[in-house]
Amino acid sequence: MDNEYDLSCEEGVRAPIPDDEIRSDCDLVLREEGVERPCMVSISVVSEGRIRTLNDAWRDVDRATDVISLECERPDDPSLAPGEPCELGDIVLAPAYIARQAADFGTTEADEFRLLLTHGLLHLLGYDHLDEEEAAGMEAREEELLALMPCDAPIDHVVLTRHRGDDEA
Repeated sequence: MDNEYDLSCEEGVRAPIPDDEIRSDCDLVLREEGVERPCMVSISVVSEGRIRTLNDAWRDVDRATDVISLECERPDDPSLAPGEPCELGDIVLAPAYIARQAADFGTTEADEFRLLLTHGLLHLLGYDHLDEEEAAGMEAREEELLALMPCDAPIDHVVLTRHRGDDEA
């Protein structure tokens, strides 16, 4: 499957993992989720100021966050012609915010970034964590997917509680 990724970094901001790993991690998630249609995903790495502005504009939450996902199409959309690429949507990540959060959760900045990239992509595929059952299912899937990625150290348990009831992602 030939997925397309539009990767961009705001000036002065960098992702804690290389672009080729971002692409391969996304390919892994899409493959493991059984997505057979080619997908297009925009991934932006931005400052806390920029993600705060986006969070306020798109979610009416005037504060910085770790990741925002903006869905466009779903791979199973019946209006897409066979073989037509699916424009999944946009994932916006704030590495400075993620780095602080990594320290709080005892992970590395790179592993926290991988988790939130996976989290954002799962949102584009229809996962959510609005209630306890959904959150538990999303946590479990994130753990399964992270176990397949080249992480710095095993992530024993995905702590999604950072999002529960907090209007994040």
